Order: sequence, then C-alpha cells, then structure tokens
Amino acid sequence: MSGAYGPAAGGGEGGGATGGGSGGPAGGRDSLPFAAVDLGAASGRVMLGRAGGGELHIEEVHRFPNRPVRLAGTLHWDVLALYGGVLDGLRAAGRRSGGRLAGAGIDSWAVDYGLLDASGALIGNPVHYRDTRTEGMAAKLAAVLPADELYRATGLAHLPFNTVYQLLAARGTPALAAARQLLLVPDLVAYWLTGEAGTELTNASTTALVDPRTGAFSRRVAEAAGVDLGLFPPLRRPGDPAGGLLPAVLEETGLTGPVPVTAVGSHDTASAVVGVPARGEDFAYIATGTWSLAGVELAAPVLTEESRAANFTNELGVDGTVRYLRNIMGLWLLQECLRAWDAEGHGYELDALLAGAATAPPLRSYVDAADPAFLAPGRMPQRIAAACRRAGRPEPRSAAETVRCVLDSLALAHRRAVADAQRLSGRTVSVVHVVGGGARNGLLCRLTADACGLPVVAGPVEAAALGNVLVQARAAGVIDGTLSDLRSLLHRTQPLREYEPSGDGSVWEEAECALHSS
Repeated sequence: MSGAYGPAAGGGEGGGATGGGSGGPAGGRDSLPFAAVDLGAASGRVMLGRAGGGELHIEEVHRFPNRPVRLAGTLHWDVLALYGGVLDGLRAAGRRSGGRLAGAGIDSWAVDYGLLDASGALIGNPVHYRDTRTEGMAAKLAAVLPADELYRATGLAHLPFNTVYQLLAARGTPALAAARQLLLVPDLVAYWLTGEAGTELTNASTTALVDPRTGAFSRRVAEAAGVDLGLFPPLRRPGDPAGGLLPAVLEETGLTGPVPVTAVGSHDTASAVVGVPARGEDFAYIATGTWSLAGVELAAPVLTEESRAANFTNELGVDGTVRYLRNIMGLWLLQECLRAWDAEGHGYELDALLAGAATAPPLRSYVDAADPAFLAPGRMPQRIAAACRRAGRPEPRSAAETVRCVLDSLALAHRRAVADAQRLSGRTVSVVHVVGGGARNGLLCRLTADACGLPVVAGPVEAAALGNVLVQARAAGVIDGTLSDLRSLLHRTQPLREYEPSGDGSVWEEAECALHSS
C-alpha cells in the first residue's frame, strides 16, 4: 500500500528526480498527453504524462492533501475532498495540454471501499484501514475458515485491515444492509468520473476474496466470511476501458471530450512495479512511501505454508504477473515522528535530520519495522524508544538518532524481505530497485544496498504515476510491447541513481539475528 508519497518520503543525500527525457524508438506514434491520478495515504497528485514516439515525460500539475477525519470514534477517509482534488488536477492537466487529454487513469492505496445505495449515492465516507474496527476479525474468520486454508485460497498475508476483515466487521450495520454496490477507492473515483462501475483486478486481489491462480473471486472464502459477491461490479484488468469522462466532468474541468478512462494497475503498488526500470527478470523491488512493499515479480503465486508463515503476500499485477512481496511499515515511521515533533513545536527540517542521521552511530538502535505495534498513529518517537528499551538496545538520544534508528530498521527489514523472497520463490536477485518517494532518500538507499549486499538502483520517484501512464499509452496504441519493453523505455528516459554496497555485511547479519531472536 505505497500510496502517494508525502514530504516525509523525500530529502536526503542525492536521489532521483521526476523529470523525463527521450530515448530510442518504442513503437507507436508521436507522444500524447495522459493524466495519471495517484492517490495515496498522505497526499494525492494528478500527473501529466506524455508518452509515445520513444518519449516518456511526466510532471506534477496538482497536489492536494489527504487528511483522514475521526468522527464519533471512527477514522474515515475524506473521499469527497479527494475527489475535489482530482477534478482540480484534471483541470490543471487540461490547462497544460491545451484542453485535451488522450486519457486518464486512477491508482490508489488498496483494501478500502465505498458503499453505494440503490440510487448510486455514497453511503458515508469510507472507513480508514487504520481504524480499529477490524480488531479480532481475523480470529473470527479463522473459526470458520482456518488461516492456512484462507492463504491457500487467496495467497494474501495476514493483515488486520484486509477488505475481508473490514466487511466482516461491517456485518449487521445499517450501511452494509443498505448497500447495493461496493467500489474500491480507485473504482469509486472512476465511477464518479464516468458513471460506469467496475472492479479492477490488481486492487481486488488485495481484498482476500480473489484466487490468485484464477483471477476470479473465491466463493468459498466469501461464503465463510458472509460477503455478498454481488456487491462487486464486474472485474476489469489493466488496459481495459473504464468509460469516458461524463459531460458534467468535462464542463467542470474545462476539458474537450471525449476523454477515455482506462483501468490501470489501480493498486498503486501494481502501477509502481510497472514503473520499475529493470533489465531482465533477476530483480527485487522496494516500492517505498508510507509503506515499503518489498519483493519479486513472478509468473505464478507461491501458496506454501512456509510462505504464509513468512507473511508474504501474492497480489496480482499487470499482464498476469504476481507481486510476491512483504508489507513493511515503511516511511510511515518517519512521517509520524516528524508529525509528533512538529506538534511539540520543534520544527525540525528533514534535510538537517537526515544529515545528522548520516553521521549517527550505525545500528546502535533499531526495531522491527514490520511490527504491527507501529500501525496506529501517535507518539511514534516515544514508541520507538520504548521498543528499543524492551529489546535491551539503547534508546535514541536525539531526533537525528531516532531518524537513523528508523532508516537502519527499514534497511534491515528490506534485507530480510529480499532474502526471504528469493528463498521462498526460487528467484535469484542481482539488483534491488527502489522506487517511489524513498528513492529520494539517499541515506535509506545507501543503507539498503549495504544491508542487502546488492546494488540498489534508485528511481523513478514517480514510479506509480509512470506505470499508470504506460498502461494507458499502451492501451491507446501510442506505445507497444511487453512489460520488459515498457521498462526499457523507463530505463532510457528516467533519471536513476545507483548505490553499490559497502562495508562489512556481517554487521547487518548480526543485527538481523539479534532482532529476530529477541
């Protein structure tokens, strides 16, 4: 669930940029403008991409905050504000492209949904995946469908906020009783833009209701969880048409129609993995932002008990691929620290903190970055210090040392995930691609290379938006080819930075052993 990467994802020593360039021929005709709507946990953006004729450029034309709202004890997404930001962004994209767009596509975080009534109206704002309503739901489902059977049926690692648990928690509520349709967040935005409803597959595969072997809903799981699959509109795959902008939307945004909307990899990680500029198949990826999604790309899911025990998930990707990955807490830890310090009036600058972290003692303080104890917001610096104390490790002595603790912890988690992905899948990795907001964080990229003992290629930062644009452009016929061809275009046109591993890898091995034996 990488999302749009907020300010906490950036800064640091060196790193990628979001600019484009041109390369050799990639098929198709001259470049055309496409809008990529990229909604994430911290912010939303509309990016204007131009693709075709061997070119690939992208620029941010509008950014808007994504501020969850707690009301009557429940944490919600302010999805109407997000939709307003999307309209503003499409208007800005139109101004930059002469009022015309060749298409639009929407990607967002996974698992959350909106409910529509019989008239098509939204029944309340979607509930945030960090809300506590799903506590105890995994045990409730396991009582009728054991966890190992659920994993063999859906390939999803246990995450307390998966859609199946949200729906289990919503059973018996007036909202669910009144619902006639359920739309995952990017499908909800697409519906408001086009009037046409669908369920895009890469995001649907995160619900724990889809069989990754068939790409169809699992009736067995739905029956066990009491989920009415009739709430979901028909499945779409990346590249499928998703309608066109409604006349009212065209009028409000000032765009000249028709503007087709294409289903892309609507889970932002699916689009981000399309945006990995890999050469060959022997790569691991880490899509960094609020979350770190670390893994490999496969042709088929891994549904073994060992894989389940290692908390690896099998999410469907573009062109029939499987994103075999582990969810790690990611730069959420840093974002929450910055938020806490700001609330306390410290006003730390991220670049200064990263500079201090770069000179702080390495691996002095570290925590398990995958620990669900860090899932909830609030008092993150204190919680990190407490976790170090419980493990018998020194507490960070300053804000810079807390930042170093976070980044060392993320590098350790990246190391473990990349090693486990290779061991469990049989895929050999020779390079790690870091994409998303964390690609700007040079210290994180350098520590990840050292921890993994592998070269790291950082960038592009806007991998999700680029993947979104590439799927649209291929569907429109202005570029062609396989995922490998699309990635070759990325490699030729996007600024990248390489980090070679340095230092003694044994210190990372010792820290990892200490972390997981405590």
